[in-house]
Amino acid sequence: QVQLVESGGGSVQAGGSLRLSCAASGKIFSINVMGWYRQAPGKQRDLVAVITSGGTTNYADSVKGRFTISRDNAKKMVYLQMNSLKPEDTAVYYCNANGVRIYYDQPREFDEWGQGTQVTVFS
Repeated sequence: QVQLVESGGGSVQAGGSLRLSCAASGKIFSINVMGWYRQAPGKQRDLVAVITSGGTTNYADSVKGRFTISRDNAKKMVYLQMNSLKPEDTAVYYCNANGVRIYYDQPREFDEWGQGTQVTVFS
C-alpha cells in the first residue's frame, strides 16, 4: 500500500505565504507524477500543479507566478510553495502521486491521494 501524508496547511492573511509538503511511503518502485489539487466547498477538485520525475511542471493559470511546485525524488516528497495568497485560494489541498509499487514482489501501478490539508486565506 502507498500512503501520502500532507502537512503545512493553515490560516494566513491575504498576501501571505504557506508551504505544503507531502511524503509518500510504502513499497514504492518509482513515482512518475506528483501533484497538488484543491477542492473548495461546493466545488470540484481541480489541479493546482503537477511535476514529473524529470522536473517538468504544469500549473493552473490561477496560480502561475505565485505557486511553485518542487519534489525530492530521493525522499519521495513533493512541495508546494504558495506566495501572494488570495482568499480564493482557500480550499482543502490534496497531494496525488502515481507510479509503480511492489506487491508481493510484483510491480503494480498505483495512483493515490493524501487525506488533504486545509488552507484558509482571510482578507
